[in-house]
Amino acid sequence: MPILGCHVGFKKDTQLLGSLQEALSYNADTFMFYTGAPQNTKRNVIEDGLTLQALNLMKEKNIDYSKVIVHAPYIINLCNENNFSFSVAFLTEEMNRCNLLGVKYMVLHPGSHVGTGEEAGLNNIVKGLNLVFENLKDNNNVIILLETMAGKGTELGTTTEQLKYIIDNINDKEHVGVCLDTCHLNDAGYDLNNFDNYLDSFDKLIGINKIGCIHVNDSKNDISSHKDRHENIGLGTIGFDTLLNIIYNKRLENIPKILETPYIDKKYPPYKYEIEMIRKKEFNKDLIEIIKKQN
Repeated sequence: MPILGCHVGFKKDTQLLGSLQEALSYNADTFMFYTGAPQNTKRNVIEDGLTLQALNLMKEKNIDYSKVIVHAPYIINLCNENNFSFSVAFLTEEMNRCNLLGVKYMVLHPGSHVGTGEEAGLNNIVKGLNLVFENLKDNNNVIILLETMAGKGTELGTTTEQLKYIIDNINDKEHVGVCLDTCHLNDAGYDLNNFDNYLDSFDKLIGINKIGCIHVNDSKNDISSHKDRHENIGLGTIGFDTLLNIIYNKRLENIPKILETPYIDKKYPPYKYEIEMIRKKEFNKDLIEIIKKQN
């Protein structure tokens, strides 16, 4: 069975314990969270007591902590020269927080070059990550997973070749990998109906062993749109069967699959119902109406 999870909150008073409890309420096997608001630098001190309670509850519920994911804040942009020093410092701080929490993986958007060009942007990412890993030195147990992006604006990380360039030029290759995002791949121009062909190409260029996480999202947009708008599972242009084939792909069996699909009416989380559909392998076209009635 696939390891299924979703995005959850991380609140000041409950922290990791609250994140876990939310994930369990959706019958998830794992989860992903931000350690603070993704749009600002305000952070609360990590409470070891709450972390320990969460770890004990994970053992009780057979949740594999090595499959839990942190997502780096959106305000980190290693591509942007004007924001470079801030991004290096803040990413270092976020990784230290992950080390305190004992989380193994952090997903990072590679960034947008904002007009400096692809080559300069990619080299800034490499430079920034090398500096972050140097800052942490022997105190780092966190692996950065570069997320595949849709190509909106001047985003980088939209092609396997760009990700390969970054990884090839990182000094500490053991601490860098990739997070596949199905919506982003579709919007970037990859045909997910031929996902095994994509994996074959990825394996030749980078290696499937570098994939540490998959964000499972349908897309509101057609292939190659470069728009990045997530849709609920089975209700977008990718479709339920195609997403199911990705989720149950044998080559990705032990990799956590994280749902980042939209809340219904911006207030009702869909994850419990989407996870149930995926496990049953049965699409329910009335998903949204069912969620509204249940809430």
